[in-house]
Amino acid sequence: MSATPVNFRVVDAALVREALKSAGAQPRMAWLAEQLGMNEEQLLPSAARHFGARALDMASLRHIKPDFGLVSFAECQRRSCLVGRVGDEPELTVVLADPTDARLRQWLEARLGLREVDIALTTAANLQAFLVTAEKTVRAMDAVKMRAERPAVGGEQALAISISNIDATESPVVRLVDSTLYDALRSGASDIHMETQPAGMVIKYRLDGVLEVVKQIDNIDIAHQAISRIKVVSELDIAERRIPQDGRFQVVVDGRDIDFRVSIMPNLFGEDAVLRVLDRKHLTGQFQALSLTTLGFDARVLSFIRDAAQMPYGLLLVTGPTGSGKTTTLYAALSEINTGLDKIVTIEDPIEYQLPGVLQIPVNEKKGLTFARGLRSILRHDPDKIMVGEIRDAETAQIAVQAALTGHQVFTTVHANNVFDVIGRFANMGVDSYSLVAALNGIVAQRLLRMNCPHCAGPYQVLPELAKRSRLTAEQLARASFKRGQGCAHCRGTGYKGRRAIAETLPMSDVLRDQLVQRAPLSQIRLSAREGGFTSLRDAAVAHALAGETTVEEINRVTPVE
Repeated sequence: MSATPVNFRVVDAALVREALKSAGAQPRMAWLAEQLGMNEEQLLPSAARHFGARALDMASLRHIKPDFGLVSFAECQRRSCLVGRVGDEPELTVVLADPTDARLRQWLEARLGLREVDIALTTAANLQAFLVTAEKTVRAMDAVKMRAERPAVGGEQALAISISNIDATESPVVRLVDSTLYDALRSGASDIHMETQPAGMVIKYRLDGVLEVVKQIDNIDIAHQAISRIKVVSELDIAERRIPQDGRFQVVVDGRDIDFRVSIMPNLFGEDAVLRVLDRKHLTGQFQALSLTTLGFDARVLSFIRDAAQMPYGLLLVTGPTGSGKTTTLYAALSEINTGLDKIVTIEDPIEYQLPGVLQIPVNEKKGLTFARGLRSILRHDPDKIMVGEIRDAETAQIAVQAALTGHQVFTTVHANNVFDVIGRFANMGVDSYSLVAALNGIVAQRLLRMNCPHCAGPYQVLPELAKRSRLTAEQLARASFKRGQGCAHCRGTGYKGRRAIAETLPMSDVLRDQLVQRAPLSQIRLSAREGGFTSLRDAAVAHALAGETTVEEINRVTPVE
């Protein structure tokens, strides 16, 4: 068998001239690597020697402390470069991904003047990954068009703002708040947390269900003014700092209306603000193609929800904590059964997604439109299927159960830890057990589990202590293929990319109905459910970890160890 020939060709002046002439739209370093039969990482040492630069791999690149005062973050991203210092060295280091770009080098010379610089070379992928990581602490403040108006939101006039010319804004407080809102939207955050501390403020985003610190403000006066700015645009009382306040405002970005639901809470050092992002247009676009299949449920759960959603009457309950995807699941079920033959009415607080052909009613407690009052009115509107955004009180629970018993199909959510706790929640609200069990078609309890990033996930060994604490059996460990994301540009350095719904379901068999009506012990109900094929949330989560789709640490974060 003949050996594969090795290409010993290296970067030289002739090859660089050829790249300048022939690469076209392809990045020149990628073109050079392709001509030499290698990837850009393998090309890096030879290219660095030719251009008289220092080669930096990802590990070396992490020692650079960027100076975004000299070259802004936005310029670094736009021009694919980086200016900073290694440790405490006084000499500037200029990191390039394409040393053949004469225009970039001229621009940097004009920008940096006569400063002594050390030229370093890295790959475009490494540089992009580094900038994504740096973005967590130093955010790009790109400008967008802004207009101020007061459109109707939920039937009321709510303040609408947008983020305009952030770089040109003179007020540091307005600049801080506006840039934070815009950056949160770019990052895909579901919530913004502004936490006042003794020395200032910490700003966090909730990304894929977990909080991530993105900004630290070391000025207590600016912190107080930032909270006041949020209260002003939310039309709240800026003089009142001793009691919680709730409000909302609207941002217009790129012609898209985005709502922010605001909660202000007093603390020891001032006030905290939590802003929930409600991007209706974006989510409505996603929901046009939404079905239960797209949520990632396994076949067993999928079949259960579809069967329950297609029943002619009865109650389908989805339970879980805030942010576990309950509303998304109900909307996916409604999307699948929305054929136009039935009258579908929803009452929600607030309306997070817009569905065509569905009457959606927003709760407005200031005007007296509560869930209970709205649900009574809905029953006089000749509905076939009703969705109640959340059951919060005894009156709403009673009406929902009665509606399910009188020929309507009711979809709703309730806060409980698992499918068995739901029965207790309704009992605490004073709902008769017989009526609830008679109305129930089934219960779904769900969570969202972060998945490993497919771009950087690799095998890893679970420590014995962690396996023991997670109660993984020897048999499970023997057949497991554990993986963990290392952190890259695609996953913002977290190792996780996207989330997937996991669920446990409780169908109403005759045996379970009898036990629930007779208030049988919970252990007996669980045993009957197991005998009927019940799979818990923990079982579903462990299966994903064993398959290498997520980590053991993540399943322990989301589900309790059984």
